[in-house]
Amino acid sequence: MTGAGFEKAPARDRRRFPGISSRAYEHPADRSALVALRRLSGFDTVFKALSGLLPERSLRLLFLSDSVRVGETQFPHLHAMLRDACYILDLEKVPQMYVQQDPKPNAMCIGLDEPIIVVTTSLVELLDEEEMRAVVGHEVGHALSGHSVYRTILLFLTSLALKVAWIPLGNVAIAALVTALREWFRKSELSADRAGLLVGQDVNASMRGLMKIAGGNHLHEMNVDAFLGQAEEYEESGDLRDSVLKILNVLPRTHPFTTVRAAELKKWSQSRDHQRIMDGHYPRRDEDKDTSVTDSFRQSAAHYADSVRTSKDPLMKLVGDIAGGAGDLGGKLRDKFTGTSGTAEGGGPKEQGPAQG
Repeated sequence: MTGAGFEKAPARDRRRFPGISSRAYEHPADRSALVALRRLSGFDTVFKALSGLLPERSLRLLFLSDSVRVGETQFPHLHAMLRDACYILDLEKVPQMYVQQDPKPNAMCIGLDEPIIVVTTSLVELLDEEEMRAVVGHEVGHALSGHSVYRTILLFLTSLALKVAWIPLGNVAIAALVTALREWFRKSELSADRAGLLVGQDVNASMRGLMKIAGGNHLHEMNVDAFLGQAEEYEESGDLRDSVLKILNVLPRTHPFTTVRAAELKKWSQSRDHQRIMDGHYPRRDEDKDTSVTDSFRQSAAHYADSVRTSKDPLMKLVGDIAGGAGDLGGKLRDKFTGTSGTAEGGGPKEQGPAQG
């Protein structure tokens, strides 16, 4: 295929990953958040109840009746991408895919028994072929990881929370579940971004797609390095007050901030873990049953410890200082929030620690 934006398409002899396990590309934070979610009081009960009550047939009929099903005669280029993504990740059954009219660029993978992939018209119009290939791979990654079940429950609970919001205390428990589900889903997006890169095998296309989702179809006005620089500035900027605002800003969202996703994916694309997968060394699905839960916990804990140690965010730096044995928590919090330093006994200035970003 030729045309503007397609001249940099990678060779089509992309690598395939027979029998690949989702563990190969799952972000450690994804696994940790899912474990925390499953430990949330009452979640198992709600999960089992909703799994039996959610009208999945109704959901499928809704898309069948009011969207366009992708196939050989409708959106055939998306159909080819979907089959190609399933071939590369060795997903045996190709999910149904629909295009839905929506002015907001978005895609999702939902469904309890069988996953359904939905992409919006604005996303299809916004992205070029290789950028769209990464998005389709992203959604197939969700399907392979089994994320569609929890995503479906999140959509249902979000809708339910709005309906019972007028009842005193009626949505308190639901809000707790929704918050936990959103926290997990934000982390699962980082995993699916990696799956999209494994399918597209073009990190530049993945970066372009994320930039377009953030800034629209104005690539001639954008720059990848500057875009990634925004993520670094976001992480480093401000003091503890800004760190708290970052947390409050992200809580209502189902997706991480786009610059953060781009920076995480770029970092992983340059890692040894990614290279090993590309070399054919990765966990297989037939080994999943032998996977140690303890090892998974250990890997997740190591990831969080490393994140705290290397983070440039002021709050994470403070956590690292405290964990490293630095005393006077109250004094540190006071100094950070007020921007002042205390005084030592006798009126002299208290010795300052290293500057905090």
